[in-house]
Order: sequence, then structure tokens, then C-alpha cells
Amino acid sequence: MNNSIDSPISEQGTSARPTWKDTFRSILDRRVLAMLLLGFAAGLPILLIFSSLSLWLLEAGVERKAVTFFSWAALGYSFKFVWAPLVDRMPIPLLTNWLGRRRSYMLLAQLGVIAAILGMSSTNPASSSASITAMALFAVMLGFMSATQDIVIDAYRIEIAPADLQGTLSSAYIAGYRIGMIVAGAGVLFLAEYWGSTRALYSYAAWQSSYWVMALAMGVGVITTLVIREPALAQRGHQPWLEHLRLLAVFALAVLTFIGVFWFGGEWISVSKLGPLLSLTLETLRMGLALACAFGVGALLVRSGLAHVEQANETWVNPVVDFFQRYGARTALLLLALIGTYRMSDIVLGVISNVFYQEKGFSKSEIAYAVKTFGVIVAIAGGFLGGLLATRFGVVRMLFWGAVLSALTNLGFLLLAQGGQDVRLLYVVVAADNLAAGFASAAFVAFLSSLTNVSFTAVQYAIFSSLMTLLPKTFGGYSGGIVDAMGYENFFLLTTLMGLPALILVFWSSVSCPWA
Repeated sequence: MNNSIDSPISEQGTSARPTWKDTFRSILDRRVLAMLLLGFAAGLPILLIFSSLSLWLLEAGVERKAVTFFSWAALGYSFKFVWAPLVDRMPIPLLTNWLGRRRSYMLLAQLGVIAAILGMSSTNPASSSASITAMALFAVMLGFMSATQDIVIDAYRIEIAPADLQGTLSSAYIAGYRIGMIVAGAGVLFLAEYWGSTRALYSYAAWQSSYWVMALAMGVGVITTLVIREPALAQRGHQPWLEHLRLLAVFALAVLTFIGVFWFGGEWISVSKLGPLLSLTLETLRMGLALACAFGVGALLVRSGLAHVEQANETWVNPVVDFFQRYGARTALLLLALIGTYRMSDIVLGVISNVFYQEKGFSKSEIAYAVKTFGVIVAIAGGFLGGLLATRFGVVRMLFWGAVLSALTNLGFLLLAQGGQDVRLLYVVVAADNLAAGFASAAFVAFLSSLTNVSFTAVQYAIFSSLMTLLPKTFGGYSGGIVDAMGYENFFLLTTLMGLPALILVFWSSVSCPWA
């Protein structure tokens, strides 16, 4: 088994560098089309939690600090590794026998996404504080179901093709993901404005209808799931249902423990008059304490006999042990640190970017054209460029240049903050930012796929992708308060500096790891 980053860790594929002809020919593979459509289904929900929802809440009169807190509704993406083992091993009655292990969960998650979007559309955040709470709960549900869909699609992508096709599949997935973001970003803004909602004259009916259309658009994912084939690697034997139910009970009780501890700590922080940086520190400690209590309760329940120790180890422990055994503790920790910091600069900035555009005076249609349409098309081009170059020249080199570009392009927002309402400058900044983001994302997805052992596909990739977003999304939830404290210019400079740890870690891994 090869342990090189540039030669993905898999018993499939080889380390030989493909020719340009082979690289471009891979785009015509039917599996690439499948990943394009599944990427669309995965990309559509995320902006319905982030930027589109932030504009809806802003027009409904919700204050900026509270708007950015809603980004925490997507923290399900950062903790999906916790229930990924259940998705990997637990069958769904009737559905698993009909569709197979991967497609059954894919369909269930997509139906859950549709239900959550319809729930959000039925809630008017301007009516009362209770409605804001209901909106938050539906947003959390959307984040959970969308994260579950991501777990399955990521595993499906890795299992349907050898390692030498993963760069192209990653590019197709990201392209579809970005198209889904166009529909959920630009599409929602166009529709909401067309149906009469503005910041000066808020219309709940306009936003409600826009979210209905998004629920309908998820039909693309449902149809694709019903048409594609189940990967051969996903066909495994199942344990008795009683064993699965015991494991599910452990998971449910651990989650309830996490929610209880996290909620109690939040009640104390919410009544404390603290600055954004101190609040962020306390929130980090609060999350760490809640996680520690949840894992502690889970371990005690397993030891008490609620679930078998062997099954719990096989589900949650063995995938982690396998990763550390294959790389060694030092290298594994280095890789995990790189994964946790690589997307810091662009994710933190992205949480508040739509609010920034609107506060600079840009209309929803200008934002939709420049950011949600033009910008996403540029990101798709950047994604294909990053995927092809990663396939041709290796992942580590592209990781480094992706980190450089992602950090430097944030300085464009500094120029935009210093200027007036300049639409031309907006397009330049958006083009640079999205080209860098697409390039870096494609290389990074290929990198994460290369670290995954096919024996633990869903679990290990879920751990990597969860870690990728945990710190940035936690920090991003306080972006509104940080902007209030230091202003947009200093905030954008801060997000640029956030890219430095990733640069150092990529360079360190290329020098320190003999297989890089």
C-alpha cells in the first residue's frame, strides 16, 4: 500500500502520472456526470442556511450579530463524523434492500433536506422571537440532513472509481456543488426580489415562495439517486437489528448530553456582557466541554453493556486507529492540523460577505449577478483547473498554491471596504476570490480523498471534512460581533492572516513527511 499524498492511499489505482490526453479523457466518464448532479444536490442546501438566509433575516429586521449566529446551524457539517459510522453500517428498513447501502441513505437525506426547506419556508422570522427559534431549528435540521447527504455522497464518490479518477470526480462534484450554490444563492435572491421583497419593504410571501422553489430543485438529487448504480464496495453484510438499535441508543443519549451541556452554557454566555473575542474563547471552551461530556457518557454507556464494546470499537474507534497506524502519530497530527486550518480564511469571510455587500449599498440583483452567478461560474472554472492540475502535477503543490491564493484574495475585500459602491471592483474582487476558492477546494477534496482507507470510507472522510469546517464555522459565528468591534477593514485583514497557518503546515508536510 502506497503512503504518498500524491499517490492516493488506496488499493485502487497507481502512482503513475497520467498524460494530458488521459486527464482530459476522464471528463467523459459517466461517473463524472453522476457526481456533477449529486454535487448540485449537495451544494443547494448550504446557502439556504448561510448567505440567502442571512439576507432573509436581515430584511426581516433581525440584527446583524444574531444573523451571523445562524451560521452555527450548519455545524452539523463539522460533527458529521459522529453519526457517519451509523450511516456506514446501519441498514434502513426496506430502503436498504431496495436501493443498497449508499443510495438508501442518500435518498433518505434528500427527502429530509426537502422537508427542512419546506419547514423554513413556513416560518416568518419577523413575526416573533418564537418564529426565529423555529427558523433556527429547521435550519439545524437542514444542516443535519444535508451533512448526512454529504457523508454518503463522499463515500459513494470514493467507492465508484479508482484513485486516478478521484481528481476529476472531485472537480465534477465541486462544479455541481457550485451550480447548486448559484441556484440557492442567485436564484433565491432573484426570486425574492422579483416577488417584491426588499430591505425597505420586507415580504415574507416572496421569501416563502423562493424556498418552495428550492425544495422543488432538490428533485434533481432524488432522481439521480434513483438512477445511479450502487457501488460494489458498499455491498456488505449487516449485523442483527438489535445490535444496531443499541448503538443508536448510545448515539442518541450522547447527543442529548451534548445538547444539554451546550445549551446550559449558552444561557450563561448570552446574559453576560462580553466582547466578541472573549465570547469566542468561552464558546470554544463550552463546545469542548459539551463534546467531552458527550463522549464520556457514550463510553460509560458502552462499558455498562448498552452496546457491545467490539461493535462500538469497530464503528467509532477502528477508523481513527487505522489512520494513526498508517501514518504514525506525528504525521497524522500534522495532517489533522492542516485539515483543520486550510479553509479558515475563506469560510470565516464567507459567513458575513453577503451582509457586507448589502451594507455597502449593493442591491440583491447586483449581489445575485456578481456573487451568486458570475462568481460561482468562476469558481467552477477554478475547481476544474485545480482538479486537473492536481491530477497532473500532484496534490501537495496545488494545496500550497491554493492556500496562497485563498489568503491573498481576501485583501481584495479590504479594497472594496475602503471604496464606495463600485460594481466593477465588486466583480474583480469576486472573480479573484472565487477562482482561488474553486482551485483550492478541488485540490483539497482530492487530498482528503487520498487520505481515506476504502475499508472506512464514510467514517474517515467524514472526520476529515468535519474537522475542515469546525474551527472556521465556530469562529465565523462571531464574525458579526468582530466586525462591530473592529470594522470591516481590520476584519478582512484578520481573515487574510488566518491563511498563514495553512501555508506553514502545507510547507512543513512537504518537507517533514518523506512520502510527500
